[in-house]
Amino acid sequence: MNDKTQSASGRRLLTGSNLVVLAVLFVAAVLLSGLLLRGARLDLTQNRLYTLSDGTKHIIDGIDEPIHLYFFYSQTTARAVPGLDTYATRVRELLEEIAARSHGKVILETIDPLPFSEAEDRAAGYGLTAVPVGAGGDSLYFGLAGTNATDGQVSIPIFQPDKETFLEYDVAKLMSSLATEKRPVVGILSSLDMGPGFDAQTRSVRNGWVIDDQLRQLFDVRKVDPGIGMIDDAIDLLVLVHPKNLSDDALYAVDQFVLRGGHVMVFVDPDAEAEAVAPDTDPSTAMMQSRASDLPRLFKAWGVHYDPSRVVLDANLALHTQSSADARPERHLAVLGLRQPNMNQDDVISAQLESVNLSTSGYFELAEGATTKMESLAQSSDNASTVASDRLRFLPDPSSLFNDFTPTGTRYVLAARLTGPVKSAFPEHKEDGHLAESKGDVNIVLFADTDMLNDRLWVQVQNFFGQRIYNAFANNGDFVINAVDNLIGSSDLIAVRTRATSARPFTTVETLKRQADDRFRSKEQELQAELTQTEQKLQELESSKGEGSEAILSDEQRAEIERFRSEKLRVRKELRQVRRQLDADIETLGAKLKFINIIGVPLLVTLVAIGFAWWRGRQRRQRREKRAA
Repeated sequence: MNDKTQSASGRRLLTGSNLVVLAVLFVAAVLLSGLLLRGARLDLTQNRLYTLSDGTKHIIDGIDEPIHLYFFYSQTTARAVPGLDTYATRVRELLEEIAARSHGKVILETIDPLPFSEAEDRAAGYGLTAVPVGAGGDSLYFGLAGTNATDGQVSIPIFQPDKETFLEYDVAKLMSSLATEKRPVVGILSSLDMGPGFDAQTRSVRNGWVIDDQLRQLFDVRKVDPGIGMIDDAIDLLVLVHPKNLSDDALYAVDQFVLRGGHVMVFVDPDAEAEAVAPDTDPSTAMMQSRASDLPRLFKAWGVHYDPSRVVLDANLALHTQSSADARPERHLAVLGLRQPNMNQDDVISAQLESVNLSTSGYFELAEGATTKMESLAQSSDNASTVASDRLRFLPDPSSLFNDFTPTGTRYVLAARLTGPVKSAFPEHKEDGHLAESKGDVNIVLFADTDMLNDRLWVQVQNFFGQRIYNAFANNGDFVINAVDNLIGSSDLIAVRTRATSARPFTTVETLKRQADDRFRSKEQELQAELTQTEQKLQELESSKGEGSEAILSDEQRAEIERFRSEKLRVRKELRQVRRQLDADIETLGAKLKFINIIGVPLLVTLVAIGFAWWRGRQRRQRREKRAA
């Protein structure tokens, strides 16, 4: 064996040894990183979904006395539930990050409550939900309990994997509840049955609206009697929901509360679909009763113009609705799905909200000569108009709203913040203690829709092992609670609650569907016009026939009927073509995305790798040439 052969063999041996050493170092690095870097994350998501928000950090910084968090997770039992371990790791890492960020203010303890152990009794004592798993019926605990120095106790009964988007908010809310000694007081004056109660028709207990339940979890909610003569100063925020037929005494109480510096949130509606009808009301009378609400005297003093007889229609934001289970979904111009471009991104109440659904909403304008300033929180698109609210109450077919729909180009204000100085709506009062004008700038939030509070527009409620589980598909609840938080001066939770969700809507596909719907509706109107003209022509032919020929069709009638049938088939063919074109456009878009994801990106990476290899090879050749020279 010559020197060259020995040298080559040595190099191969050395290369093999290097690979073994590198493999050992790689495995060691992975194990060490798993231990030393546990909980460390690099968040590369577009909306930074896995990074602590500023609101959470502020809540942690505001903790004065230690808070104990007890994370209960039945690790052994959870092995029977596929995928749960991954989400449990996500929860644990979030809690560990919070504890590390608190510098000792948040003390975290992770507990595996084994069956028939004291830890299991503790989990049950904290009110955590025990989920039976497997044939043996072992209990699975996956929740969080928290305590503070004053024996305060709050818990999250169970973490749901499908609510991962709200994970940080739920934990931040728990810590905020423990860190706050006294909950703010929210007074609600409402003509709608929002809270739990007894349903006389079903003779059973009725659950309240989800928004009412959420408010009661966060705040001290007190019901305000409509006949009240003065608003208690202990109320931090007064919420008026669908105020109807309020007495002058009640209006005066609200007026003076605002002038004293009290904060108010108002929900009015030109057509409140959730308004209940009295049991003894005649059905025909109930159909004719107005379901509008208004505060004309207060709005005038506040510089607000609001027409309770007009409803906003919007072709760009119209959602699909079904009049019955077997009916085809139709776009309803009065049922609106607002998106980020319709929300004010410069106001903490509406910033970063992704979707808000409204139904038969009114709109606000700043009155001429107003001393206040109106800032829009939510508004329509410019492809909008208004219609009388009475028309919507007797509307068998929502698509008929398109027939005479003419956009005005105006972006209507659907929700607004009102600030500035105001004068009393009751200048005739002269008694002691009467305030003629506000002490400073008022802060009022207005909503032109009450249906947005109803569960059907934003949340699904399910029963999960005896617990009411809320799955929100829109940000209506966030919008309302953001406003409450802001008006009572608490903004820590806002940054947590309004973080973007992981859902990414297919806006391009929705635009294609909307365009196809417009073309489809145009063809339907064309067919209807053809039908009407043909029927008129047949009536004219019928009237021109002589006596005794009623059952005999003339050649002209037969030709006209045949022409209509042919035209009807042609238009129907065009309708099918519109639908096929829609499917083709969506399939083309999907093919492009598949090409980019499956072929384009790997091809780009391959080209970059080839370019890098070529560059490295060129560098080696240049170095060899220099050494040879």
